[in-house]
Amino acid sequence: MNSRKATSQNFKNHGALTRRFDAQQIDYFSSGPHLRSMKVATLSSSEHEMNTQKPQTPSETEHEHERKVRILFISSCAFLIAIASVVVARVLLTMISACTNFFYFGQFSLHESHPENTWGALSIFVPVVGGFIVGIMARFGSPAIRGHGIPEAMENILTKHSRIPKRLAILKPLSAAVAIGSGGPFGAEGPIIATGGAIGSIFGQVLTVTNYERKVLLACGAAAGMAAIFGTPFSAVLLAIELLLFEFRAKSFAPVVLAATTATTFRYAFVDSQPFFMMPTIQPPDLRSFACYILFGLMIGVIAVIVTKSIYWVEDMFEKLPVHWMWWPAIGGLGVGLIGLFEPRTLGVGYNNITDALSGNLTIELALALVVLKFASWAIALGSGTSGGTLAPILTFGSCLGFVMGSILNINFPELHIDPHVMALIGMAALFAGTSKALLTSVLFAFEASRQSAGLVPLLGCSVTAYLVASLLMRNSIMTEKIVRRGLHVPHEYFPT
Repeated sequence: MNSRKATSQNFKNHGALTRRFDAQQIDYFSSGPHLRSMKVATLSSSEHEMNTQKPQTPSETEHEHERKVRILFISSCAFLIAIASVVVARVLLTMISACTNFFYFGQFSLHESHPENTWGALSIFVPVVGGFIVGIMARFGSPAIRGHGIPEAMENILTKHSRIPKRLAILKPLSAAVAIGSGGPFGAEGPIIATGGAIGSIFGQVLTVTNYERKVLLACGAAAGMAAIFGTPFSAVLLAIELLLFEFRAKSFAPVVLAATTATTFRYAFVDSQPFFMMPTIQPPDLRSFACYILFGLMIGVIAVIVTKSIYWVEDMFEKLPVHWMWWPAIGGLGVGLIGLFEPRTLGVGYNNITDALSGNLTIELALALVVLKFASWAIALGSGTSGGTLAPILTFGSCLGFVMGSILNINFPELHIDPHVMALIGMAALFAGTSKALLTSVLFAFEASRQSAGLVPLLGCSVTAYLVASLLMRNSIMTEKIVRRGLHVPHEYFPT
């Protein structure tokens, strides 16, 4: 009896399926060829979904809802972190100006100024005093303020569940202001990125979040710090992905984007909406000039390896000194002061040097002197373990070197149609890509900071060439070499999952 009912039910199901197929077949043959292909694809996909898709259980539905609520919560925190990072960025820049005016001009003023040898030969000792103060702060405050910040943030992510000590949010910008204000050849972006990351980490320690969510908040602070300085939201997001998160997921991407765009909007509203690096409008390259830009990328890739190896060689030399590391920044400051006495433009942040190289306002001799002397000053200072950033010096070397090479080629081989402005732009991006191994960040940063759409093609070509050469000759980057030496495994690629 039961078998008879089952057989009857099977015939009914088969009849319904046959009638459904006949109706679909009539509809199929009554349509045109284009609609036929679309209907076949629709039928296939719908049948596949009927066979594979399973309804969510109540627990799965609740988990999915909770996940979306957590993303919204973390994004709300990212908005607050961005505002805090913007405030810290402005405070740090103001402190740098105050320290510069105090150390070099003997006055209390918050107006922006650049280091000058106003004390004559005694100006040599200004960076020494600044280095001594930083050494004291590092020994009795926190050794984590030493260096340029990004490797330390990476180490906290890899080993400490993104927990950064709260005092670092105060000591890092303060020590950077003293170091840069007393003539240190650094950019402010590294300390601000590190401080923004510390603010995000503090949010993650105060609130009830997972280790993963705390890492996302740290990356939000770092991205907001970079965007607050340069007004480059896209490259700030990519920096967080390539150097901190090592992944591309909606639940981490969305908060970081919100933080970077918020910081950029506040910068536009209260500081400036112009490109950070002003330069003349450039033209798209032709075949001959593009080939030269690619060859220049090969050269920059080798130079990126030399720059990275030199920094850590100098650091190794300091470690051999028979004195406590607290004194190293003061010793390094002596070298900075001596070089600054001969060329004052090597002192301080030096964003104006980059703008002058991009705009063509330098002579070949001065640009070449900046490449050599600024690099020597920066290598000594950074190797001594003082507090400062790496991005501005790297951009200075790359842009000045590009300007020198472009000017020489343009003078001697005008038929190649080499534009010195383009060479300066791609030089700074390519050197950044080769030393940091953050390829996409480097290209998008140069584009956003200059807003030269015609430069995208040479930027991509030159930067990827430099990146490939540097990756072939050097395993670690300037950002990861320090923590790899400490025995940590650092991902070399991010996962777009």
